[in-house]
Amino acid sequence: MSISDKRKYFQRISSRYHAGNKVDKGRILDEFCIIFEFSRNYAVRLINTGYKRKRRATGRASKYQSAEFLRVLKKLWWLSEWQCGKLLKYSIPRLLTSYEARHGVVGDLVIREKILCISAATIDRVLEPYRSQRKKGKSLTKPGSIIRNQIPISTEVWDTAVPGFVEADTVAHCGESAKGPFVSTLTMTDIATHWTENRAVWTKLAENVVAAIKDIQKNLPFEIQGFDCDNGSEFLNDHLIRYLQGQKISMTRSRPYRKNDNAHVEQKNWTHARQLLGYARLDNPELIPLINDLYANEWSQWKNFIVPSRKLKEKIRIGSRIVRKMHPPATPYDRVMASDLISDEKKQELKEINDSLDIYDLRERIIHKSNRIRELAKTNFQEWLQSQIPQ
Repeated sequence: MSISDKRKYFQRISSRYHAGNKVDKGRILDEFCIIFEFSRNYAVRLINTGYKRKRRATGRASKYQSAEFLRVLKKLWWLSEWQCGKLLKYSIPRLLTSYEARHGVVGDLVIREKILCISAATIDRVLEPYRSQRKKGKSLTKPGSIIRNQIPISTEVWDTAVPGFVEADTVAHCGESAKGPFVSTLTMTDIATHWTENRAVWTKLAENVVAAIKDIQKNLPFEIQGFDCDNGSEFLNDHLIRYLQGQKISMTRSRPYRKNDNAHVEQKNWTHARQLLGYARLDNPELIPLINDLYANEWSQWKNFIVPSRKLKEKIRIGSRIVRKMHPPATPYDRVMASDLISDEKKQELKEINDSLDIYDLRERIIHKSNRIRELAKTNFQEWLQSQIPQ
């Protein structure tokens, strides 16, 4: 037998050996030792060289891997706009009610019970293979003029348990280039309730930003008492200062290059702007009314009535570690309804809106309007200018 024949024979007998049961392995070893005149121990060592046995996972098999369970859970996850485990756990009862109204009651009562009883940590573990990576965006905050010396730096003097003290920030939808005009999103978040409103503005002109703030005020369930912003030129200007002073709204600003001073609104840049509009360049002026229609109606209802958020309860330093304790998840609507500072008339109005919401219908309308925005976004600013020239 030539060397090449021996190698081929060894490869075949090795694969047979590892695929066989205990009896088969004994017979294969006898055959191998007779042909090659090897000792049994050396033959075993030779066959096992380089072979890695597939080990079974220790412990009992997961009870959350059935196809039907994953189908329902992933549908609820999609319906929740891909929430994390802690928030999805809070949302599941209402989401499941909406799911069953559309698709019928989950037939398998065992699966339904698992859906309702699954823990937040298990949700994250089960859905981990299906999560996608998230991108990071660009920051286009430009320092304001010397007028910032007239605006005090926020020093935590506000009573953040009272609704009406808001933080503001802008997100630039400029794509890869900041040249030319483009759409920006103005975000305002109430510190006490996390109630958040968005509006699209064409460029960051002071007049456009003030107009967006006025429109947001109409949708808030409370009066604005304090306005905190970063040091961007869209906020630090005479036009906005005069408006806020006329409304008797106190204005403060964050320290330069300290994002955490505006942490409540900074964390909304992904969840309330990028998650909806992405990172593409939006430089068609005709997008503004479409985006604002979505922001003021479906998106505001979705984020304020349906989607829960977590709120810091206390922060304790233990040695060199900082331990943060959070309140249970709640929607901004829940926090507004729990506040004694909101009028009963306003609460009744919000309750009627909340009771009328159909989660599936709301989600589908958001997708429909988002698709229209993406279709129109394919036309850039130069193409739009050309279309305005009379033929």
